[in-house]
Amino acid sequence: MRIAVTGSIATDHLMTFPGRFGDQLIAEQLDRVSLSFLVDELQIRRGGCAANISFGMGCLGQRPVLVGAVGTDFTDYRSWLERHGVDCESVYVSELHHTARFLCTTDEDHNQIASFYTGAMAEAREIELGPIVDRLGGLDLVLISPNDPDAMLRHTDEARGRGIPFAADPSQQLARMPGEDIRQLVDGAAYLFGNDYEKGLIEQKTGWSDEEILQRVGVRVTTLGPKGARIDRVGEPSLHVPPAPELGKADPTGVGDAFRAGFLSALTWDLSLERCAQVGNLTATHVLEQVGCQEYELSQRVFLERFGAVYGQDAAGEVAAHVKCHYA
Repeated sequence: MRIAVTGSIATDHLMTFPGRFGDQLIAEQLDRVSLSFLVDELQIRRGGCAANISFGMGCLGQRPVLVGAVGTDFTDYRSWLERHGVDCESVYVSELHHTARFLCTTDEDHNQIASFYTGAMAEAREIELGPIVDRLGGLDLVLISPNDPDAMLRHTDEARGRGIPFAADPSQQLARMPGEDIRQLVDGAAYLFGNDYEKGLIEQKTGWSDEEILQRVGVRVTTLGPKGARIDRVGEPSLHVPPAPELGKADPTGVGDAFRAGFLSALTWDLSLERCAQVGNLTATHVLEQVGCQEYELSQRVFLERFGAVYGQDAAGEVAAHVKCHYA
């Protein structure tokens, strides 16, 4: 499958607060919050939803096409992604802005408060899918991950108009986008990704019930954090896929992106939706065990051993026939 991954490309500034955000909030004064958190640690890492997803797919042996906008400061980042199997030829380079910045503080309960500086990402709305289709001889799927809202709408409309299946992953942009725009992103998607909170937010802002959304998408994939993932389709019972246990928790940033990388990679191997979610869960676990979204390494032997220990040797055998980890 030729998969284009559209979305943000950014640098992450990850900070750790040695306390609980909730302890600093006064219930009666939530309408005028003024807080400053003294953090113990700062990590500067590569990030951005589309870049994270593409990196994970590359590590699993895929050749995803990254589609997004960056600044002229992207040179080293580009080299890193290309060395990990990502096609960066369709990345748009701005002459005016720096690559986007994500600033996130995580407390000891792994709650997060974050801000995102758009930078060059605002120019992603200028990117056409047509030249990418021509260069590759077609696309089998376009993932619409968090990006400049106008870019997300444009890519969705173009994919729909060209008859290219698309996956909707609005996640972080749900808070900003009005219901009308979210309906446009979701309607007709082959796959709809979101976590359990985002699932409710999509329903609230679109005005569509869970059943109505299922009538409008092919497959709805909901990540449940430490409870794994759920897959829903019209006329089918919900499928719950348990998580892959972590060896330790370091930082949750990028876990959802890694899940999508694993899920989409398994989808290209023509595996069942259950296997797709299982590969997604284990890939996500690798991110949770490290600080940073692209700091993990996938050893094929270890990956399959862990997969078999959680999901069984028969399942591992199906995956083993396809998985080709970048780090062998």
